[in-house]
Amino acid sequence: MRWLLLFGLLPLPALAHNPFTSGGQDQVAALLSAFLLLIFWGLYLWGSRRTPVKRGAFWLFHGTAVITFITMLGPLDDWAETSSAAHMTQHMLIMVVIAPLFAIAKPLPQIYAVGGQWLRTFWHAAFKITRFPMLCAYLHGFMIWFWHIPTFYMLAIENPWVHVFEHFCFLITAIWFWWACLYANREKSAFAFLALLFTLMHTGFLGALLTFGAEPFYGESRDLADQQLAGLIMWVLGGIPYILGSIWAGVRWYRQIGRTIVRSA
Repeated sequence: MRWLLLFGLLPLPALAHNPFTSGGQDQVAALLSAFLLLIFWGLYLWGSRRTPVKRGAFWLFHGTAVITFITMLGPLDDWAETSSAAHMTQHMLIMVVIAPLFAIAKPLPQIYAVGGQWLRTFWHAAFKITRFPMLCAYLHGFMIWFWHIPTFYMLAIENPWVHVFEHFCFLITAIWFWWACLYANREKSAFAFLALLFTLMHTGFLGALLTFGAEPFYGESRDLADQQLAGLIMWVLGGIPYILGSIWAGVRWYRQIGRTIVRSA
């Protein structure tokens, strides 16, 4: 964390959403985002001293936290204002890199250790939805399509508070989605497989729409080639984690079916 704070103090070009170099509402929104991320990070550090955590999960959480800061508050966030490809790269990092890595790191026991009964109750309520993989997939899919409607896409670019809310929608629903799919119980393993396939298909379809669009969807000032690159990023690169997740979930489901058949024979 020390080097991350020092990085923010280095002389950098004025970036729109950087908490150190921006101004006005952009700076306030960026500072709030940084503050919330640091609070969550600090709670985990505090909790890891009270609750044992595997070394791999410990460093995975910290690495993911660094990626989150860079993705949401680094230069990419500024480039996303004028480039659809940069905007899509940021979205994909949030949804198919940061979210599944946080889910794999499983930080909730450490948060529980310092949060007390109130915070434990809150997190239990917040994660009840992960018992239903398809519901998480529908909710996450709705957020993906909603924020790629031209009106709301441009609103998020023009208003820093809407921009922060957009990221919050992507991150939270993506964490729910990946958590539901990765930790589905035996009864829900088939639904986890279907949720991953469903998300792979509809995000691929959205990527194809952007790739083969005959004109820019987000204003005439936007470059068509840049939009097509954004579509390919979602369609091809963004689809890889969903494909890998689908394979893993499918194998898990198949093995569970095999064990059920063996026990009933």
